[in-house]
Amino acid sequence: MTETIEEMLIRHEGLRFTPYRCTAEKLTIGVGRNLDDKGISKDEAMLMFYNDLEECERDLSNKVFKGRFFEFPGPVQGVLINMRFQHGPGGFRRYRKMIAAFKHFDYEKAILEMIDSNWYRDKFTQDRAKELIEIVRSEIK
Repeated sequence: MTETIEEMLIRHEGLRFTPYRCTAEKLTIGVGRNLDDKGISKDEAMLMFYNDLEECERDLSNKVFKGRFFEFPGPVQGVLINMRFQHGPGGFRRYRKMIAAFKHFDYEKAILEMIDSNWYRDKFTQDRAKELIEIVRSEIK
């Protein structure tokens, strides 16, 4: 058998895309990556970050705003990406009224919906929410 070391390690360790506890009770991901003791490098973190960022933009463009995402000014795109990144796909979609307002380019209504949310009232995210609202507000002509 002409198995490479990579193939052998994947066969022995397994390939898992979500974190799990290995037999030594260490938080593990991928091909035996011990997150408890080793973690990830900055390059690995940034690779995941850029992949997640791309996923957010693709979701907003293709699914949420169905090809109209790039009609928004750059700063508004940034706000939407930021919110989608923070809340994930399901969490972001719970902002139905805000999304509807953005779909109609009604930034004032979108701001009201952003303010009328637990996200805005949460003491841990309120500064972030206020900053993003100010960015949207700056785009009102």
